[in-house]
Amino acid sequence: MSIEQLAETAQAMVAAGKGIIAIDESTGTIKKRFDSVNVESTEENRRAYREMLLTTPKLGEYISGAILFDETLRQSTKDGVPFTKIMNDAGIIPGIKVDKGTHPLAGFPDEVVTEGLDGLRARLEEYYKLGARFAKWRAVIRIGEDIPTGTCIDANAHALARYAALCQEQGLVPMVEPEILLDGDHDIDTCYEVTEVVLRTLFSALYEHNVMLEGTILKVSMVLPGKDAEEQASIEEVAAATLHCLKASVPATLPGIVFLSGGQSDEDATAHLDAMNRMGEKPWPLSFSYGRAMQSAALKIWAEDMTGNVAKAQETVYARARENGLAALGEWSKDA
Repeated sequence: MSIEQLAETAQAMVAAGKGIIAIDESTGTIKKRFDSVNVESTEENRRAYREMLLTTPKLGEYISGAILFDETLRQSTKDGVPFTKIMNDAGIIPGIKVDKGTHPLAGFPDEVVTEGLDGLRARLEEYYKLGARFAKWRAVIRIGEDIPTGTCIDANAHALARYAALCQEQGLVPMVEPEILLDGDHDIDTCYEVTEVVLRTLFSALYEHNVMLEGTILKVSMVLPGKDAEEQASIEEVAAATLHCLKASVPATLPGIVFLSGGQSDEDATAHLDAMNRMGEKPWPLSFSYGRAMQSAALKIWAEDMTGNVAKAQETVYARARENGLAALGEWSKDA
C-alpha cells in the first residue's frame, strides 16, 4: 500500500466528529469484564456481545473504526455474516490489536515492556488479508518513585517504532499507544513531564525507523494527576495541560490524535475531550478511542438479558458514540 493510501485511511480514522471504539480486550480481560456482570466468558458469549456492539444501528455516524481482538476479527454474526463485512458496510474501518501484552522489563522489576515483535510480519500479512486496515500496539508507562526510567521509555519506544514500520510495510496504519497509567499519587505536573518525555522519545524512534507519520495515528493518555493524588484537576486544567503537552511534543504532520479513557469516568473522558476541542486551532484533529468509556453501561444492560436487551444496550452504545462524536467537535453538552 502506498503512503497516499495509508494517509487516506489514517485521515478517515479521525474524520470530523468520529472516533474509534476499542473492543480489543484479550480473553483474560474480557473474562474480568464478564465476571463483573455474572456472564460466563465462552466463545459464543464473547461473539454475541461483540455482535451487539458492531451491529448497533447508525453506529457509523460517529464511529470511524473499531479495534478488534484476533478472535473477533475471525468471527461472524449469528447469521454467518463476517464482522468485517458488517463493519465495512457501516463505513467502520476494521482494526486489530497485535501486541502480546506487557511483561516485566529485565533488570527493572517495577517496569514493563510490551512484547509481540517475533512473527509480527507474518501476522500482519494475515490480518490484512482478513480485512484489517489498521493495527494497535500498547505500551505501558508507570509513574512512581524513581520511575519511569529512561531505559523503560526507550525500550517501549523502540518496540512501538519497529511495530509501526512493520505495519506500514504490510499496508496497515499503525496506531501507536504509549499509555501513562493513572495509578499513583503523582500530581498533574509530573504527568505532564513524563508524557512529554515519552512522546518526544517515541517520535524520535519513529523517525529513526523511517515510519511515515502521514500514515500513523497516535493514541495517547490525557495529562492527569494520579487517581490517588491529594489534589485533582478541573476539566479545564486537564484539557489545557494535555493540549499544551501535545503541541510541545507531537509533529504537526501527524493526521490525528485519539485519546484513551484510561480509567476516567465516562463523563469525564467526554468532558475532557470536548474542552480540548473548544480551545482554538490545533495542528491535528483530536478524537477518541475509548473502550470501557464506550461499553461499560451497555455491557451491564446486555448482561441482564443477553437476547432481550440487545436493542436497549445498542441504544446506549449509540448514545455514547454520539456524545463523544460531539465532543470531538467541541459541541458536547452535559445536558444534551
